Amino acid sequence: MDSSQGKIWLNFLSLLPSTILTVLTIAIAFLRFYDQEDFTFLATIEQPRVWSNRLTVAALVVALVAFGVEWDRRNREAAREAESERRRSAEETRAENERIERRQREIQRDRATAEERERAAEERERAARRARIQNRGAILQIRYQLEPNEANRQALRDFLAFLQEYGE
Repeated sequence: MDSSQGKIWLNFLSLLPSTILTVLTIAIAFLRFYDQEDFTFLATIEQPRVWSNRLTVAALVVALVAFGVEWDRRNREAAREAESERRRSAEETRAENERIERRQREIQRDRATAEERERAAEERERAARRARIQNRGAILQIRYQLEPNEANRQALRDFLAFLQEYGE
């Protein structure tokens, strides 16, 4: 509430210099171009020319004040715009960083999934290789049991040597 009230007063005060300048300009013109024949109350003012000069000086001072107020307003506006641009830029940077982090997490997740698939494929390949070796051993045993000759016996010995050599 105080901030709102303060802004109302600031707005009023920012209008004051230009309003006073307008009134002074009218008074200067009135004193310069009219005399007591046009308006009788001008007879109460002694030396209207001197008062016109004084009002001209006052108008110049008020014009400088109005210039200062406008300068300040524009500087504050430029500062607000710069702050807004800085915030927008920071927000864009933050959003871009979040997008990059999200993409990196996706890449890591994809890599982990690919590695897991690769490990599973390798495990399946090893299991298939073990199954082939076991099948070969079972076939050689059955062949030897059906025909216990020297060729089958040698094939069975070679298979045992293979198992001993590779540890399976």
